[in-house]
Amino acid sequence: MATTYHCPQDGTRADVASAPWCCPVCRGPWDLDFTPSRPLSAAALPGRVNSLWRYEEVLPLSSPATTLGEGRTPLVPLTATVSAKLDYLMPTLSFKDRGAVMLAELARRLGPERVVADSSGNAGTSVAAYCARAGLPCTVYVPEGTSPKKTEQIRAHRAELVTVAGDREATALAARAAADAPGTFYASHVFNPYFLHGTKTYVYELWEDLGGRLPDALAVPVGNGTLLLGAALATAELLAQGLIARRPALIAVQAEAVSPLAAAFHAGADDLLDTPAGAAPTLAEGIAITRPPRARAILAAVRESGGTFLTVPEDRIRAAQRELAARGLFVETTGVACWAAVGDRRDADIVVPLCGAGLKTGTAA
Repeated sequence: MATTYHCPQDGTRADVASAPWCCPVCRGPWDLDFTPSRPLSAAALPGRVNSLWRYEEVLPLSSPATTLGEGRTPLVPLTATVSAKLDYLMPTLSFKDRGAVMLAELARRLGPERVVADSSGNAGTSVAAYCARAGLPCTVYVPEGTSPKKTEQIRAHRAELVTVAGDREATALAARAAADAPGTFYASHVFNPYFLHGTKTYVYELWEDLGGRLPDALAVPVGNGTLLLGAALATAELLAQGLIARRPALIAVQAEAVSPLAAAFHAGADDLLDTPAGAAPTLAEGIAITRPPRARAILAAVRESGGTFLTVPEDRIRAAQRELAARGLFVETTGVACWAAVGDRRDADIVVPLCGAGLKTGTAA
């Protein structure tokens, strides 16, 4: 188990077992001091457990008791150049299971009195499920207007549900206030880096399924950027281990209605602009984040990969959901954003993640 957090902004370090949920100096998110214990070998993978835990050499936790068999989702072609990884075929019907299992397993080992999380829905349902698996009491904060199907799922896992008046940012602030209480583990998919080391398995699975290579580009929906930063971690590790010759470009996708990172990227900024646009209503609720705490890291990761930011309007999101459903794939509206952005590309080999099941939100009106 990796034992030390560090702050990428000011260098503060803290022991994982006793650290506060954020850097005590700048209140920013932690990174994790972690290097894979040994190189991953494709020859060692056959016969291993058929879940994300098969990549044990590159994970900061091992021998989990909290697993629900997450990972190893199918990769299917959509066009001659674009393929989709069906991450909605996870135990809680969302890619967030990749990171939530890491947080719940870490919490189980640390033994807090309670776990708290905040979410627009999918991370909350995932944390609630894995806390149930781990036998941990859990409270999930969600914004008003969260899909009833998602709140029903959270309650089904016997987590306490707290609905917060206001938007996603107000919800995060309420959860962080609760996280400061003694005996509390904040299962934050944004602030806790163990989550990123879970989402990076998305890329390790692609590498294995594609026979030891990665596509030209990875299109990733970006709100708080947890899947994109996990992908950046994985591609860096694979390159360092000599398992790929180059890193794929990261294509970050945001809803046109809420696109602070895209605005900063195209303005050439290293961080969010001083006056980012506010949140407008969007069908892509899962990425409607106006001030992502890891903004600097997200912008840097996209630039270092040679990638870019794309935005999609609401009518294109509606159309993309219908297009995928017509191909047999019923995906929630946030999860179709990448297909909406790159589905007509013919100039590169691209993989898009289908991150959440359509049953979670229904069909866009």
